Amino acid sequence: MVESEQKRSSEPVSVVVVMPAYNAAKTLEATYKDIPEGSVHHVILVDDASKDDTLGVAGSLEIAAFRHDKNYGYGANQKTCYAEALKTSHGIVVMLHPDYQYDPTLLPTLTAPILKGEADVVFGSRVLGADPVKQGMPWWKYIANRALTRLENVVFGLHLSEYHTGYRAYSREALEGVNFQMDSDSFVFDQDIVAQFVSAGFRIAEVPVPTRYFPEASSASFWQSSVYGLSILRVLARFWLHKHGIKRDFRLVSLSRRYSRVEGRGTDAPLDTPE
Repeated sequence: MVESEQKRSSEPVSVVVVMPAYNAAKTLEATYKDIPEGSVHHVILVDDASKDDTLGVAGSLEIAAFRHDKNYGYGANQKTCYAEALKTSHGIVVMLHPDYQYDPTLLPTLTAPILKGEADVVFGSRVLGADPVKQGMPWWKYIANRALTRLENVVFGLHLSEYHTGYRAYSREALEGVNFQMDSDSFVFDQDIVAQFVSAGFRIAEVPVPTRYFPEASSASFWQSSVYGLSILRVLARFWLHKHGIKRDFRLVSLSRRYSRVEGRGTDAPLDTPE
């Protein structure tokens, strides 16, 4: 599972897993124990005011845990996850849901494109490979996924198989290069941050990941999915307007592009101090 702190310094690029958790007491242990030995250096769990014993299970597994004082939402949970992950020295951040829907054993496959220098962001696609409907994805959710993905590819100018996976890996540079704190606290955070990555020019790759659908695994309801779908359309509209210079959206301006050094002004030498 998780390597000791002493081994961190010997690794050129280390990995921290973040788990946005809500009522995950029944599945957290299985998720954690399936993380391949030696593939992860640190695990962070953020509990969004669960009503079950998620934090108790995290404590028994000695996972570094944080708790929201109330339920703020899936996007807000991710914001805390990434903020805490960036306080560490690790070079890759992987989001793994603790509901055991995504296969933790595939984590090295997810991080490989970043380690090889081929991508800055990697999505674990449920659509590549096995049929997601046969794996248990509701048919209406599959149809919506296909329709939204096609539209997103047109607007973003990409050719991805899906954008709505909860299994993702980010380079440290990608997360530091976008202002994800400005994004939504709801489910559409996932698409807000994608729009930021695309606008900033980060490279996005994907790998196939089969998923499990069972009662204990978290899944958005039809109503939640409908609201999510409409919210994605708003994200795409904002991105299109920004891209074509019609309406500037500061959320889509990379942090590193907001300022530059003025040459010939000032000095890097320390200022003289009065005696």
